[in-house]
Amino acid sequence: MSHRILILQGHPDASEAHLCHALAEHYREGAHAQGHEVRLIDLAMLEFPLLRSQKEWKAAPLPASLTAAQEAIGWCQHLVLFFPLWLGDMPALVKGFLEQVLRPGFAFEYVEGNPLGRKGLTGRSARVVVTMGMPAVIYRHLYRAHSVKSLERNILGFVGLYPVRETLIGSVETMSEQKRKEWLRKLRELGGNAK
Repeated sequence: MSHRILILQGHPDASEAHLCHALAEHYREGAHAQGHEVRLIDLAMLEFPLLRSQKEWKAAPLPASLTAAQEAIGWCQHLVLFFPLWLGDMPALVKGFLEQVLRPGFAFEYVEGNPLGRKGLTGRSARVVVTMGMPAVIYRHLYRAHSVKSLERNILGFVGLYPVRETLIGSVETMSEQKRKEWLRKLRELGGNAK
């Protein structure tokens, strides 16, 4: 069965190719090979302002530069977000993007008497792929993958994406070429399975 997949490339540095770019490309290739329809948005190529108030978040119009991205989120059945771990969390570019596109009226609606509101993106699954310098096992167990868990629960889950799976890839600065090839192969496989 064919799926509509949206890949969000969240590496903020567009000046050169990074592991996140290679991983996303292999995921895309695997998905295409299995007949899935895929769109890719490179967040580093988008220009948009940061939101500075709750009023702006609720009432200001979505920047025109993000209209197609928000439409693609509504279009997809499976969303895949790639980013490197920076200062223990997603890069500011990724957070700023999510704050802009996952607005009330699109990603969720306020409902009187229901403090959690109504989720606007139900029926979609997601995968978060995070690269990092530290070993992934240390991030997962010592730091409890706090920022990824927060993203999964408080942002993606809040708007209705479920299930949300994660792929944590550690020790990227010291990764052997063999290990890199294994990860690229794994991401191609995940893309083919739309997971």
